[in-house]
Amino acid sequence: METKVLKDRNYLFHCIPKKEWKRLLPNIEQVSLPLGKVLYEPGIKMNYVYFPSTAIISLLYALENGSAVEIAVVGNEGIVGISIFMGGESTSSRAVVQSAGLGYRVPSRLILNEFNNAGPVMHLLLRYTQALITQMSQTAVCNRHHSLDQQLCRWLLLSLDRLTSNELIMTQELIANMLGVRREGVTEAALKVQKAGFIKYSRGHITILDRKGLENRTCECYAVVKAEYDRLLPNKMAV
Repeated sequence: METKVLKDRNYLFHCIPKKEWKRLLPNIEQVSLPLGKVLYEPGIKMNYVYFPSTAIISLLYALENGSAVEIAVVGNEGIVGISIFMGGESTSSRAVVQSAGLGYRVPSRLILNEFNNAGPVMHLLLRYTQALITQMSQTAVCNRHHSLDQQLCRWLLLSLDRLTSNELIMTQELIANMLGVRREGVTEAALKVQKAGFIKYSRGHITILDRKGLENRTCECYAVVKAEYDRLLPNKMAV
């Protein structure tokens, strides 16, 4: 695949300087990421890190009773597997494909080597990690203090920012699992948002009709997260 095309499919790829990019390029492998695929489980050492392009990955915290709640989403702006270069090698969360698509994987040892070189790749990954931590923190606040329809709007907007279209393929059951609530609650919230004219929902297909309406309906959490990503990862290109 042409280098420019490859780099334009993920923001972090796009920002890696030429010298470091040449070292990584021979080891970058494009992979299909089908809906529901688990990229890593809690406590398991990661052999690869992933750079989504058209897929969206949910980072989930799983409880002992088998339930889980989403703590963050990663799309074409980021990387899945930050514990590799943060010193842990494994994590307590699970990474699952939320929206099917394509991505790229790179052996973990190569990303760790680049990070340990203490050069531009390290600084880029640290900025991304700070943005991701902001998203995680704000998600926790949102889930505790804001209404379910506000949470749903925030979740839809975060997903929309990481897609190239205005349509998501997502069942209410899956959304409920992501938000850590009952399916009936998601049904009620989705009906409210649909009645307001912001979305159209039919058989697992969600079409965004009014993005501005979603932004006005949601709480401040979406704006806080977006502002931090824009500050730390400026000039994100549309992919």
